Amino acid sequence: MNKTKHFYARWKSDYDFKTVTASFGSLAVTVIFALYNGFLGVHHSSLWHGTICVYYLVLSILRGFIVLSEKKIKGSEGAARARNKVYLSSAALLFLLNLSLVVPVSLLVLLQKPVKMSLIPAITMAAYTTYKIVMASVNLKKRKKSENRLVRLLRTINFIDALVSILTLQNTLIMVNMHGEGNQMLTLSAVTSAVIMLAVLVLSVAAIRKGIVGLKNCGSNIETQ
Repeated sequence: MNKTKHFYARWKSDYDFKTVTASFGSLAVTVIFALYNGFLGVHHSSLWHGTICVYYLVLSILRGFIVLSEKKIKGSEGAARARNKVYLSSAALLFLLNLSLVVPVSLLVLLQKPVKMSLIPAITMAAYTTYKIVMASVNLKKRKKSENRLVRLLRTINFIDALVSILTLQNTLIMVNMHGEGNQMLTLSAVTSAVIMLAVLVLSVAAIRKGIVGLKNCGSNIETQ
């Protein structure tokens, strides 16, 4: 009971602990999504499920790399420089994440994602996605509370994941409700996808830039000591 109280108290007061712990849960869910879509991709020879499986695999590797590195680094000597190196490597992986989105997003734009869903499950999915993007946005703003670069990067990755969820949701709602407005929906899907992909790219470039600057600053501090 005392352990539970201690965990809850730390969860409420320690932002870094909360972020890293929650990321373990996100990592597990992401791995399940990757395996599920991989199975569907093989079973149905589905390009969509196969390529979105690759996206979830890259996302799993990225989250896992950061979380496990933080666990190893925390409390060690030279933690700041080690975090900067992990941050830079993780930011570079964000570009791989961008590349893994090219094919699935193209399929979304062309409205070729397979959808077998009625309106009610689609509305439920919309509610969950709305919650996901709101929480990701709030935490993206709150990330400045942490001095840990890896914690801030985890929040950025969560926001990117939420943006991709918006694309998937949009496509699902279009496919469920489309009644002969193919060209208009194609334009809407293309514009929204372009905006979100640009946002993901900007976040990735900003993360790499911060990683390079942080590594240089850390090196300068060591030289002056």
